[in-house]
Amino acid sequence: MFKVLSGIKVLEQGTFITGPAAGMFLADLGADVIKIEQPGQGDPFRAFRGGLYSPHFQTYNRNKRSITLNPKQPEDAAVFEELVKDADVYIQNFRPGAAERLGAGAARLREINPRLVYCAISGFGQDGPSAGRPAYDTVAQASSAFLKLLVNPENPRVVGPALADAMTGFYAAYGIMGALVERGRTGVGRTVEVSMLEAMCHFNLDAFTHFFSEGEIMHPYSRPSVSQSYVLKCADGLWIALHMSSPEKFWQGLAQAIEQPNLFADPRFANREARIKHQNDLIKLLGGLFAKRTRCDWCSRLEAQDVPHAPMYDTEEAMRDPQAIHLQLEVSAPHPEGGQWRTIRCPVSFDGERPLEVTAPPILGADNASIVEPIRKRLAATQNTSLETNP
Repeated sequence: MFKVLSGIKVLEQGTFITGPAAGMFLADLGADVIKIEQPGQGDPFRAFRGGLYSPHFQTYNRNKRSITLNPKQPEDAAVFEELVKDADVYIQNFRPGAAERLGAGAARLREINPRLVYCAISGFGQDGPSAGRPAYDTVAQASSAFLKLLVNPENPRVVGPALADAMTGFYAAYGIMGALVERGRTGVGRTVEVSMLEAMCHFNLDAFTHFFSEGEIMHPYSRPSVSQSYVLKCADGLWIALHMSSPEKFWQGLAQAIEQPNLFADPRFANREARIKHQNDLIKLLGGLFAKRTRCDWCSRLEAQDVPHAPMYDTEEAMRDPQAIHLQLEVSAPHPEGGQWRTIRCPVSFDGERPLEVTAPPILGADNASIVEPIRKRLAATQNTSLETNP
């Protein structure tokens, strides 16, 4: 694996998802990410069934090392300062003001190390009327107008994964890497700031662009209608997804696959504009037809006609797909407590080489002996030398 960020040392003092995700994205590219956690309990995301290795924690903390420090204790604060001196990046996702109270604010750390790229992740920004509010994934999705596009009006409930958390971590890593590139020219670091609100508004750019340019307020069915996207239940109870988009050849192929060559004689389906307007009618028509054959049969028919489609997999099925197997998406590493730990590899390849190497998320404080203790001994030796020199 090409570790394009090899030699970059990252201190991550993050909890839950946004900070740890940013650290993981950098670690996946080869950075040495040292996760700084509270002694005893660590990242709160660790807690699970009486242990400290939850699936939630595992998701965002691979390829890292873990140490425990309590920055309120002078000895640990001194170790932390030593780590900062030769770090390239520092990441935190505290509420605004909390880092300063811990002695880890941007001004102080970049005074210690002017080359440091300091990343502060927040919910609503570092200042402003909402800066102090607590923010979690659903809060950010709602405030950015994104959640409104996901919630089914007929069955209103929150759905899907923690997208705002993960995307904010992604944008943070994106900003960090930009700052590292600039530092390569100037020798001076930057303070990188990103909030969940800003990240999700940018991620929701299409909806805002429609509003700015056309005054259109998009709803959950806006994009699926324009893109002509469908999910259809097959005879065996399994589901399939279609994304027909605009090329007419895909519709001609679909008409052949469903054995409806006269489909476009119906004025409701004669062209793209008509199909968008009458999508509900198409859903009923296709739903009735797809219910007559198995998903496997439909996949064969659609593939033969080059129609954009995919089985609507669950997570177990997705890993059995021949293309997923070919791409070696599932990778594993020794579990720190025995056995094998499995995950999905980093999706970025360099020069055709897939990133198949991974290390499992660390046990709390697993790297204290190799990272913290040598610093403590060095500090103690320096202090003793100072006392001998100045009795």
